[in-house]
Amino acid sequence: MNFAERLHTGYSSRKYDIDKRKIEDFIDRFFRFIFFLEYQRCSKSSDIQLRLDGFKKEFNEILFSVTDGRETAVAEKFFESFPKVYNSLEDDAQTILDNDPAAHTMEDVMFSYPGFFAIAVYRFAHELYKSKIPLVPRIWTEYAHSKTGIDINPGARIGHHFFIDHGTGIVIGETAVIGNEVKIYQGVTLGALSVTKNLQHVKRHPTIEDHVVIYANATILGGDTVIGRNSVIGGNVWITESVAPDSVVFHKGQVTVKNKNEGSEPIVFSI
Repeated sequence: MNFAERLHTGYSSRKYDIDKRKIEDFIDRFFRFIFFLEYQRCSKSSDIQLRLDGFKKEFNEILFSVTDGRETAVAEKFFESFPKVYNSLEDDAQTILDNDPAAHTMEDVMFSYPGFFAIAVYRFAHELYKSKIPLVPRIWTEYAHSKTGIDINPGARIGHHFFIDHGTGIVIGETAVIGNEVKIYQGVTLGALSVTKNLQHVKRHPTIEDHVVIYANATILGGDTVIGRNSVIGGNVWITESVAPDSVVFHKGQVTVKNKNEGSEPIVFSI
């Protein structure tokens, strides 16, 4: 089999005929529209309704390529749930504004915060995940991942008033459960202790209860691992066992500071 034949076999055997760029472009434009990021203002409610109807039609066409004739029902369900999801995202944005001293206005958050974009795309994708829509939820969250460096699997369950600061390098696995008013900083991993295919339908990522703060580069692993409510997880810790509520967990490293002009002892770096 030559290479052209190999590609022909791949095209012939693929399950869905989708336009990945169209799916990515849809969620990007939809986000910008609903959070007032477009340059031109919509001056009439009727104009806004026309735009929403246009998005709904386009969304229905996207779903048609990956469903078995239930695309209209799924699209209706998605847009019916939209006000509730939108309210939750407004709470997320307000939480970011309330907690980050560098955020001065709600427009700061909506226009420029990668954490808010990643959360928004996740919440939309999660609605489709619950309806067992293939491909589209993951395409959306991986698009957000490519833009922000924040990897949230659409299957994760995340509560209200979620706060991501900076965000780069965050990984939240498919079966992770996160409660309400949780704050997560850059580099945090909520992952699995073991990655094998036979664990596909098993809870393999941790549970984070309400009002927990997880600082930069903390790694929390395992489906049975529970971080109790009101706990603070310090930076650079490695956790594979549950932590009781109201705990403070931190890594105590040794840092030496000396004047570089004193003494002749060489500093040896091993790379």
